Amino acid sequence: MSSTRTFIAAGSLAVMAATSAPSVQAREPFSDDVASRTQALALLETLNADLLSHPSATLTLERWCSDHALAGDAKILARRVKGQDKPLPDDGRQTLGIGPEEPVKYRRVQLACGEHVLSEADNWYVPSRLTPEMNQILDSTDQPFGKVVQPLHFRRQTISADLLWSPLPKGWEMDAPLPASAKGPLTIPHELLRHRAVLFNEASQPFSLVIETYTSEVLAFGRR
Repeated sequence: MSSTRTFIAAGSLAVMAATSAPSVQAREPFSDDVASRTQALALLETLNADLLSHPSATLTLERWCSDHALAGDAKILARRVKGQDKPLPDDGRQTLGIGPEEPVKYRRVQLACGEHVLSEADNWYVPSRLTPEMNQILDSTDQPFGKVVQPLHFRRQTISADLLWSPLPKGWEMDAPLPASAKGPLTIPHELLRHRAVLFNEASQPFSLVIETYTSEVLAFGRR
């Protein structure tokens, strides 16, 4: 068992290094065995770390899409989802530093690369802290929020980052039992990661509260 765990740890490091290489070819689907689960976990941890270390989730996903050859044209497009408005979370006005009468707008989008929806994002933003041009673009187009507000030179503060699914059980690196191998592809749930974050402008004013859920499509390129 100790040799198996040593193999897993070594495999994790190898896969993390491999994810930085460009033009990765599409592989077979992840299989339901320890080696494949280890690859999936390493990839999720790599993506999570990349998202946490950059202010724009849109640009991070664009790099991920390009590095893993998920589409011929590795551009992130925002698909607006209308008619599903959600109220601002209970602590949202305090988080955004605004009073009870300050207008807040809501935008829900799916961030897609080619045919793959990589992220589903709920975004509440303060229009008075954006430029008129930015508000016009957000109201009338499907452009990703992060690209539209780039001129604000914003910074991102992550409130929470949750791994919603782990291919290996907690404590796998110690004494927790490893899952038995099974025939067929690994069952990967739709929702894998969820981030809650606030965006701040150069004056340190919060202007956007986002909840981003990353989907199984981030692993659509398959196992190595």
